[in-house]
Amino acid sequence: MTADSHQWPLEHGPQDGETIIFLPGNSTGSWMWAPQVERLPGRHLLTPDLPGLGERYREPWPGLAGAADDVAGVIRAHALGGRAHVVGLSLGGLVVVRLLHRHPELVRSTVVTGAPVAGLTRIERLLIPPQIPLLRRRWYWNAQAMAFGVPPDSRELFVDSAVRVSAETNRLTYREVAAGCMPASRFHYSGPVLAIAGEKEQRSVRDGFPVLRQSLPQLQTWIAPKMHHPWNIEDPDLFSRVIREFADTGTWEPAERV
Repeated sequence: MTADSHQWPLEHGPQDGETIIFLPGNSTGSWMWAPQVERLPGRHLLTPDLPGLGERYREPWPGLAGAADDVAGVIRAHALGGRAHVVGLSLGGLVVVRLLHRHPELVRSTVVTGAPVAGLTRIERLLIPPQIPLLRRRWYWNAQAMAFGVPPDSRELFVDSAVRVSAETNRLTYREVAAGCMPASRFHYSGPVLAIAGEKEQRSVRDGFPVLRQSLPQLQTWIAPKMHHPWNIEDPDLFSRVIREFADTGTWEPAERV
């Protein structure tokens, strides 16, 4: 995958059909969706950076609710018909859940992957905080890129984006990820929802499925075989096929389902 993070546009594809908006994970930016933009050429796509991340790394992190409001503004301003199919990975997936709660009228369908919606496990809460000071070190993210299965041609961009994120944003986003993203009050979103966990990523992602289903009983779930956390880069053909089919039909029917 190749993409210039400094010139990555917000909008892609024709001004026709229904919009799909992609929300990136923590320590990354809109460039991470380059494989999907390449594989979905006939779709109108939006790839915004979240506040505090990507090219917006100088902005303060507004919290999950504030980030969801920010995304809602993008959808209203740029999505065809003022609504969109919404895809979020990791932190972006947590933002999507808040978007469903705060702005359900803007969402056609939802795919979240790698999102620990119920928070982190006890072991993760013990292991991750000592790593937070390392999040601005290039060697740390080079190691993470290898562990996540990020292809070699994407690793420099992955590392460049990660080390620019401020220490304060890293602290704040960790606190929210650790705590989970599920609001206490009722959801009013009734559209299709698909939650995915990579088979090789942390257990907290799939552990959040039952919690998400309590609020969104229409939830469909899937374990992506052999996949790590940023599997949109690891297997872009499969990831793009899932997004295309779910946007078109509201269902995903692989052999492996939980």
